[in-house]
Amino acid sequence: MKSPDEKDYVQSLERGLSVILAFSDRRPRLTLGELSELTGLSRPTVRRLVLTLERLGYVRTEGRQYVLTPHVLALGNAYLSSLNLTEVAQPYMEDVTKVTGHTCSLAALDGEDAVFLTRVPSRRVMRHTLTTGTRLPAFATSMGRVLLAWLPEHEIEEFLHHAPFPRITARTVTDPDRLREILREVRTQGWALVDQEFEEGVRSFSAPVLDSGGRAIASLSMSVPAGELSVADIEAETLPVIVEAAREISKQLGAPDGG
Repeated sequence: MKSPDEKDYVQSLERGLSVILAFSDRRPRLTLGELSELTGLSRPTVRRLVLTLERLGYVRTEGRQYVLTPHVLALGNAYLSSLNLTEVAQPYMEDVTKVTGHTCSLAALDGEDAVFLTRVPSRRVMRHTLTTGTRLPAFATSMGRVLLAWLPEHEIEEFLHHAPFPRITARTVTDPDRLREILREVRTQGWALVDQEFEEGVRSFSAPVLDSGGRAIASLSMSVPAGELSVADIEAETLPVIVEAAREISKQLGAPDGG
């Protein structure tokens, strides 16, 4: 006789989640046979689960293979919403603005753009008013490059092959091969600095906010007038404040070693 807990246990949900979790950055595309092997489920069972997930919009077919769709992010967003990322980040962002005197921003990646989640403004007069929801091209901004650099390798390659790279200023890097090198440098050093590639006279720099799985779920960033702070000054004085704040926010979100 089954216990009350066993009676309430929904095995089909467990199996459906095991199919979703079988995909990874090293296994972004899987056949029914591969899914069966990875999950330990029979092919007929896997087929029924995959068809259900496809109908619900979590999976799509590519020939004989299956891949996850962005709709899966809704599951993670529910968790992220429960954590209230902006609430966790707010006091650290306020400290950054107080210490540096410059506006501090938090952004997330959405497709080919970095989208502002929240900002803590300084008292300075700003040339542009960027509000929550404002979208900027990820490839040409420090906040976007940080988020791109922490993507799985195959997603970076897909971005480099399909995203448009228009020349925004005379300094904008538009060559995919050079962008690939830059993203590798960003990942290695742990931060990004963009010198007037998105806007003449403006330098921006960012650091990643990581979750418990080590994924960059947001970027903490700042923009300053090029005539006010040199690249050397930024790297020596202001950038470390952003990097440390991003590390502390990551720590609050359970990131390994605080990010």
